[in-house]
Amino acid sequence: MTVNEDSFTDWKKREEIAESMIPVIGRLHREQDVTVLLHSRSLVNKSVVSILKTHRFARQIAGEELSVTDTLPFLQALTALDLGPSQIDIGMLAATYTSDGRGLSVEEFTAEAVAGATGANKIERCEPRDVVLYGFGRIGRLVARLLMEKAGSGNGLRLRAIVVRGGSGRAGEDLVKRASLLRRDSIHGQFQGTITVDEANSTILANGNEIRVIYADDPASVDYTAYGIRRAILIDNTGKWRDREGLSKHLRPGIEKVVLTAPGKGDVPNIVHGVNHDTIKPDEQILSCASCTTNAIVPPLKAMADEYGVLRGHVETVHSFTNDQNLLDNYHSADRRGRSAPLNMVITETGAASAVAKALPGLTARITGSSIRVPVPDVSIAILNLQLARETTREEVLDYLRNVSLTSPLKRQIDFISAPDAVSSDFIGSRHASIVDAGATKAEGDNAILYLWYDNEFGYSCQVIRVVQYVSGVEYPTYPAPVT
Repeated sequence: MTVNEDSFTDWKKREEIAESMIPVIGRLHREQDVTVLLHSRSLVNKSVVSILKTHRFARQIAGEELSVTDTLPFLQALTALDLGPSQIDIGMLAATYTSDGRGLSVEEFTAEAVAGATGANKIERCEPRDVVLYGFGRIGRLVARLLMEKAGSGNGLRLRAIVVRGGSGRAGEDLVKRASLLRRDSIHGQFQGTITVDEANSTILANGNEIRVIYADDPASVDYTAYGIRRAILIDNTGKWRDREGLSKHLRPGIEKVVLTAPGKGDVPNIVHGVNHDTIKPDEQILSCASCTTNAIVPPLKAMADEYGVLRGHVETVHSFTNDQNLLDNYHSADRRGRSAPLNMVITETGAASAVAKALPGLTARITGSSIRVPVPDVSIAILNLQLARETTREEVLDYLRNVSLTSPLKRQIDFISAPDAVSSDFIGSRHASIVDAGATKAEGDNAILYLWYDNEFGYSCQVIRVVQYVSGVEYPTYPAPVT
């Protein structure tokens, strides 16, 4: 055969293997609440081509060959184990197995690596935790999509209700419009599943999950127990209330905790998952997930501070325009934001730099920040300019951050890309808080400049879900354990 014929035959073989993996991944997820990962990327509900592309992308990051032929044996080994709820990274299993050197079989190595999720050690599957969304805008609808995705195993988080202001038209029309916005998104594409509307009962049925739509203009007017909702986590996506007093209005019958998808004010804890989520007190009822930009810069800032020390820094964010700006020039209470968002670059303020102190109280370095809104609808970039406590090289910084993205406790927050022609639209749908652009990274002496892409809508929504999982007690451990 010719080289091209060999390549085609190999592709068809890998297609066949990926196809055989899909039902195994699905059964593990539905029956045992196990999420199969490949270098932190979920393989649940993925197509044949998506599984092959994920392997290829993971190979580019790790700098090593990784194929479905390598990972399939580890996936098969998982099916023989009595697994409890967990996340298992078959990419990491395959990578660590090749360097283990003890002569164990794949089955023996896998059983040892995931021992914490098996037999007497496994976590029992818990009852689904009720979730209520207060507000149904950009972040609210993406969080809803993620909650529908998490409901696939029948455990974990369960979206029970959405609270919105009363529409100006008929209630039925309002419900249909909101369901349509959930079904189709100009940036993030079609909802992966089915959505139907029950106008008579004011509910949206998404992938078999019944979601009640509640109309209310005041949080104090809602009794959630009337809808069968108990001990729920309420996610406030409106940003209307940002201090403890205002957010406390949500603590109504049926609601146990409130999570804000905007920076909190006063003594409201600002949480960046992966960095300080473990500081949340068990009895804390109100907390904030900070901003998308704070979530983008704090994890890599922590990583750099841990390894090199940071004396001072400045972050410049080039941010996509948002709904609080005007399409065309019109009055706005803030300076410059009244000018047309899709036609201008708009200098504005950012509170992300000052928010660093709340998420990283041990960092004494002064961090300043500024922002420019630009005419793209999604994905932003933060340029983090750091003065380090010791000298380094570009190669050392890149090797370190690559390893952080693969094996550290921050691997769900920090991604890494070395593609030479990457642009903002390539990162739409990224589930990481930030993505290090290797090609743009600069480092010389005690100065390092990191270019950090982030999907300020979807990546941030994933961070919100991680916080909600944590405070709900349904954030399951990952195996093999990250390197600390």
